[in-house]
Amino acid sequence: MHPVDLACILPHLDLVDWERGQVIHETSTPQRYAYFPVDALASIVLFLEDGHSCEVAIVGNDGLLGMSIFTQTESMPGYSIVQVAGRAYRLKASVLRERFSRSESFRALLLRYAQTFLTQIGQSVSCNRYHTIYQQLARWLLIAADHLPHNQLELTQEQIAHSLGVRREGVTEAAGRLQKAGLIDYRRGHISLVDRLGLERACCECYEVVKRETARLLPE
Repeated sequence: MHPVDLACILPHLDLVDWERGQVIHETSTPQRYAYFPVDALASIVLFLEDGHSCEVAIVGNDGLLGMSIFTQTESMPGYSIVQVAGRAYRLKASVLRERFSRSESFRALLLRYAQTFLTQIGQSVSCNRYHTIYQQLARWLLIAADHLPHNQLELTQEQIAHSLGVRREGVTEAAGRLQKAGLIDYRRGHISLVDRLGLERACCECYEVVKRETARLLPE
């Protein structure tokens, strides 16, 4: 972010605590605040009429929740739900919109982020459709760790199953294979990434596509 843009929004930022499972934004509800995660992780989750759910994107310390604020669409389908507890900076929607309209550099930054966000959504849909649960889990763990300042994830298998839109038994089997291969260490509610390079080899091309596009558009 340009130093001038940061200086303009810094006085308006409030640090808030997020709890796991907390709903930050509800579907089709006007978003009054944008959030910039610090050491927390949130998911954009879609729910179907039959009760099934699926995550379409992850937002961590290199992104924001509240894209509809600067796209002037007021709300978005889906829920923003905290996956990993932590802190986030909160910014009033009016402040974000004002800076977006006034600053070309800030506007360009948010639009580039929107492009990476759309890439992540598209790749997640393709991955969930065509790749194995083993590959999906490896990809998901890598993306989650990339959005956090550490390789330790406080997550249950049930959470991950909901995110991937698969049965918990499938996640249990895939996590067991990853642990047996020495790529992760899994204990009840806690996952440590032991071998990131090995995880990258275990997952599909979807992880690298998103990572490469993010590096291209948001090199800073």
